[in-house]
Parts: sequence; structure tokens; C-alpha cells
Amino acid sequence: MKQQLLVIGAGFGGLWSALSAARLLDMHDRQDVEITLLAPQAELRIRPRFYEPDVHSMYAPLDALFDAVGVRFVKGTAESIDAAARRVGYRDEAGRPGELAYDRLILASGSQLARPPVPGLKEHAFDVDQIESSARLERHLMALANQPASVARNTVVVAGGGFTGIETATEMPARLRAILGEDQDLRVIIVDRSKDIAATMGDGIRPSIIEASNELGIEWIVDASVAAVDANGVTLADGRHIESHTVIWTVGFRASPLTEQLDAERDGQGRLHVDGSLKVQGIDHVFAAGDVAHAATDDLGNYAAMSCQHAISLGRYAGNNAAADLLGVAPTIYRQPKYVTCLDLGAWGAVYTEGWDRQLKLVKAEAKELKTQINTVWIYPPAADRRTALAAADPLIPVA
Repeated sequence: MKQQLLVIGAGFGGLWSALSAARLLDMHDRQDVEITLLAPQAELRIRPRFYEPDVHSMYAPLDALFDAVGVRFVKGTAESIDAAARRVGYRDEAGRPGELAYDRLILASGSQLARPPVPGLKEHAFDVDQIESSARLERHLMALANQPASVARNTVVVAGGGFTGIETATEMPARLRAILGEDQDLRVIIVDRSKDIAATMGDGIRPSIIEASNELGIEWIVDASVAAVDANGVTLADGRHIESHTVIWTVGFRASPLTEQLDAERDGQGRLHVDGSLKVQGIDHVFAAGDVAHAATDDLGNYAAMSCQHAISLGRYAGNNAAADLLGVAPTIYRQPKYVTCLDLGAWGAVYTEGWDRQLKLVKAEAKELKTQINTVWIYPPAADRRTALAAADPLIPVA
């Protein structure tokens, strides 16, 4: 009977885990391990692009790739993990329960937008967290043209001035003008709790964000938070009300709730603490990759962020090491010392930095060209060719 290596999730962490595991098995000419990937769809959803228009097209089918490398795909949603029995419970697309046994498990079930109990948030706010919710926002934006002109129709409020909030907001002026016309008086407002504009992004990148915001007409309301959302806008904690028919929530992300089913230490975002091989601390047969892993990238105190650049690398290491664990060969210790930031700033351009201190390297058109290359080429899966795909899954290939 073959040993079972199970991967939960087809995002960046899950996909690259499966490919990397297949690579190591191929290197050792082993056919006694079966790799199974469990996910709702056999597709990589290009989540870093969900703030853009035409979001319905931002996925890459994976069926042919899985066939090429010998990964078995099971279509379903994981619901439970029994670590003691080494079994995962799931439901298929028809809602029928199923169960998968494993010898090694790689949890790569990703993250989701945090939705606090803000009155009206669920009923009236939009987000760009998943392809379905981003498509809902896109349909709403297109339908604004059918509404009579008003302050509320022409105003977009983005709650949260972090990476996602900034990229979403700076894209909005062009999207709104394409829908409502060039002559409309538009407002795009970012509401952020920090006391300064883009405070969490660091001093190296802030001047570019401020310049882009000024040029694009993006307003910032800082040292503020959204207390309630209604059909006509948002009420801030200080009582101010902003009229808007389009409120977009981008505040905070948490690891998949599946992490809570493991008796293991988690960080403030729900991510599982892992060792250098990406094995969950205290559970010798479970590995974590992508947004569910609290993993040290170096020996300087830096940890992987919830980003595709880290998820791709974490997946390559987790898959390699889970397979190595089954084969009895040495793991490859996860290290990803290089960290970059490439932030899209709409029609103004983009900004590219290197290092955890975000040293500015490229701005405007040059950075935009790089951002486009990243978003349309680099983060997509390899071709459905066995040799090409397995070669691309080497954990020692730098991601950035």
C-alpha cells in the first residue's frame, strides 16, 4: 500500500507543496508515495490581483498540471483534521461527507479577511478577498452607471490603509471614470487607524504613496476607524458620517480556521508555529505552508508575511520536507532572507523596495513595469510539462 501525502489547499502554498513533493519523489525514483491535493477547485486563484478589473479571469486551471506531475486531485472543502487518527474530513461539491487518510499532511489552507462585528459590515460592505466577493464588487461598480449622479454614488470608501487597501484605492479612480465618465466629481477615501498616511508601510515607501495619493485625488482620513456601515455610507468612531454607496473593507487577515483544530501554538493571526523544516511544532506528521505558517525567514527575527512571495517558497520547502520525512532523507531548512515589496499605485505607477526596511529601488513607470511582470507572469503556475514543472519546484530557487 502506498504512503499518503495529503495537501490541503490549491493556493500558492498548496500548489507548490504538491509540486515540490512530486519533485523529490521523482529525484529518488519512488512510486510508493501518493500525493493528494484537496481543494474546492483545481485552480490557482491569483489573489494578489483581485483589486483589478476583470477579476473573473484571474485564475489558472491546474488539472493538466496535476496530471503531468502525478498529483491526485480531490474536489472538496476540508472541514476537520483528526491529527491523532491522521484523517481529514471534507465535503464534496454536492455536500456529501468524505474522509482522507494521510501519513504526512501539509496544511496550506490560506487566510481570509477578518470580519469584526461592525454593525452593517456584512450587509453593506464589499471586499476583494476572494474571487467571488471581488466579482460582486465589480458588478456593483458597473451598476453605478445606472444610478443618478450623487455624492454617495461617486464616493468610494476604503477601510484600511495597508497593502490591500492602498492598491484597491489607487486603482479606483480609473475604474470609476471608465464606468461613470471622465467629467464626474469623484471621491476615493481611505480610512485608517494609523496616525500618519501609510504608517505601516515604512518611511522609505511613504513619500511615494503620498505623492500618488495627491496626484490621483485619494483622500486619507487617519487616526480614525469605521464604527458602522449602512446603505448610504460609513459612520466613523468620532461620529462623522461619509456618504457612499461603495464601502470596501480591507482591514486585517487571519489564517484559515483549520489551524484551530490542531493542538499547537499559533500567533496572533492564527498561524501555526513551525520549525525550520516547516513541521508544526509538537506534531511530527503535519507541515504548514503559506498563510497558515508562522515561519522564520532568517536568523535576524524576520518572519514570513501573508504574501505570495512567501507562500510560493514556503510551499516548495514544505512539500520537499514532507516527502523527505516519508523517504527518510534530510530536510532542507527553510530560509528566505530576501524580501521585496512591489506596491501598485494605479495610474501613478508603482513603487518597488528591497529589504525588511523597504529601501526604495524603483518608482512610477519602472516599478509599474515590474509589478505587471510579477502579476501577469511570475506568480502564475508553470506549464503542464512534467520536467519543467518539477524543475520549477526546487526549494532553493529564489522567489524574489
